[in-house]
Amino acid sequence: MKYPYYIADVFTRQIFGGAQIAVFPYAESMHKEHMQQVARELNLSETVFIKKRDLAQNKRTMRVFTPQREIDFAGHPTIATAYVLATIGDITLEQPVTPIIFEQNDGPLLVNISSTEGVPTFVQFTRKVNPVVDRFAPVPEELAAFLSLSTTDLDSKKYAPRLVSCGFPYLVVPVYRYESVRKARFNYAHWSQSCAPQTAAQEILLFSPKTAHSDCDFHARLLGPRIGINDDPPIGSAMPAFCGYLCSFELMQKGTYPFSIDRGEQRQRRSLINIEMDHKGMDALTVRIGGSAVMVAEGTLTVPD
Repeated sequence: MKYPYYIADVFTRQIFGGAQIAVFPYAESMHKEHMQQVARELNLSETVFIKKRDLAQNKRTMRVFTPQREIDFAGHPTIATAYVLATIGDITLEQPVTPIIFEQNDGPLLVNISSTEGVPTFVQFTRKVNPVVDRFAPVPEELAAFLSLSTTDLDSKKYAPRLVSCGFPYLVVPVYRYESVRKARFNYAHWSQSCAPQTAAQEILLFSPKTAHSDCDFHARLLGPRIGINDDPPIGSAMPAFCGYLCSFELMQKGTYPFSIDRGEQRQRRSLINIEMDHKGMDALTVRIGGSAVMVAEGTLTVPD
């Protein structure tokens, strides 16, 4: 069978920026095994397959695959799917804000598509999470060693390294400067000799409150044993955990906080993620994550029956 697909660059307004996501809007008859093969063939960070649609409730069921496996929740594919479906007319934009529901393996997700004269301009989704924060973390010497940094690069004044999970654990590590995030390189030998593997976290979210651009408040990057030494993967799925991390500090008083965080560099597919979080001092945390996207390609892929 032949399946149409579209590729969008996500969390950017510029073609060849952000993260590339493929969307198959009419994949109802595609088997799971073929979905994995297609994701591996396209070799993008994530590929989305729409399996069911309930037009009466403006609801879609989506499955998301990396080249290696299926994942239960993903932020970049949510933005890409809403943008693509709205652009090709599968979702009608009759109001300035159109609400839809995406059902991922992790559960239903409320998504709002902002538009101007029927053209999508911004997509935002809402998640309610229960972050689990563990203040246990490797000592500065261990952190610096497996990040290929100096202990003086690590932020020990305003923030501190902590383990945070909203279903997937991240070791969140603060540094003072943007340059430290960029120059960091994961060292597996030092990682394996530290206490880090005991935390169950397989990914490190390294961030700095100093940025290279005036339109963002933080700069972040993911590193870890499953991430290539020069890779700079999307960070959207880590944002609920990052919000839980910020709220775990006493300096964050109760209230609603808007901020933005970027990933990558201008010449290396920079992404800009807009976030609002409702910090009420309770276990539950409401996070709204939004961004823009641009369509870059469309095509047809042949899959055997």
